[in-house]
Amino acid sequence: MAAFVEDLRTGRLRAGLRVKRVQRAPGIYELTWSMGTGPAGRATWEYGAEVYPGTPHVIWRRIGTHDILTGP
Repeated sequence: MAAFVEDLRTGRLRAGLRVKRVQRAPGIYELTWSMGTGPAGRATWEYGAEVYPGTPHVIWRRIGTHDILTGP
């Protein structure tokens, strides 16, 4: 999470975060993670209107296992 917030501030999301657009869901993005032998997960999110000028606002949509993509 710290890397994601840092990257939002710089305006460039690093490849290691595995961020990509969700197909057939305009404006929705996903990021995935793996915890080695622990659970893998996925989160979907979108950008919202700025709450604080000049600061990106993220609206988290779903967070959990890979099954969350039944609907973004």
